[in-house]
Amino acid sequence: MTDKIRIQKYFSDSGLMSRRAAEAAILAGEVSVNGRTAALGDKIDPERDTVLYQSKPVRARRKDYTYLMLNKPRGYLSTVSDPRGRKCVTDLLSGIHVRVYPVGRLDLVSEGMLLLTDDGDLANKLTHPRHSVPKSYRVKVAGEVSDEQLAILRSPLELDGKPILPVDVTVHHVDETGTVLRMDLYEGRNRQIRRMCEAADLTVKRLNRVSIGELRLNGLSVGRWRYLDDDEIAYLKKISSAEHKTKANKTRK
Repeated sequence: MTDKIRIQKYFSDSGLMSRRAAEAAILAGEVSVNGRTAALGDKIDPERDTVLYQSKPVRARRKDYTYLMLNKPRGYLSTVSDPRGRKCVTDLLSGIHVRVYPVGRLDLVSEGMLLLTDDGDLANKLTHPRHSVPKSYRVKVAGEVSDEQLAILRSPLELDGKPILPVDVTVHHVDETGTVLRMDLYEGRNRQIRRMCEAADLTVKRLNRVSIGELRLNGLSVGRWRYLDDDEIAYLKKISSAEHKTKANKTRK
């Protein structure tokens, strides 16, 4: 028999929700163990007990999955290898002894937040267009940006003959070196931001992804990586769920 653990830790380990959210679910009577409504403070044997949340089973996450956040520098490919011998983001992962893969991509000269994991199911869900995970970028362009150019960036543009989802564009600040825009995207077409700026006759000098949903770099230095914590993993599981997909689609309508 394995050691018993508190139910809220089991929820956090499963990646379904944080311990605090699990406590709220228990207090709301939404959790049962072996057919009995759970109480705060109850412990379970993860290998023997059946835990349900809103009548659906909660299963422990594979312990060998790895979830990382990297602050990607310029000059690195968002891939695990390159036949031309160019630098790849996995070259920066010293101390990681499992094979992880980038979730989505940033092009060679772009930088910022990149997630990597060996959890293929989660990676596929997060990169599927229907889940509409917002990604925020700071985009440095040359010169000042006119109202007409902002209107173009905010307009229903087409790329490769297909309309893009609306993009939120705001001016972050302007100085003698150019203009920094904040752009919030709900999809990731190939070189989308650069092509949008080209359509508005703007030259991109620097492109930096600063967040994915609620995940932030929070001081992570360029070229460094860290493990995601339990709450961050639970959040990614949540936003990749069918329930979140429905809510996101309703929000955009």
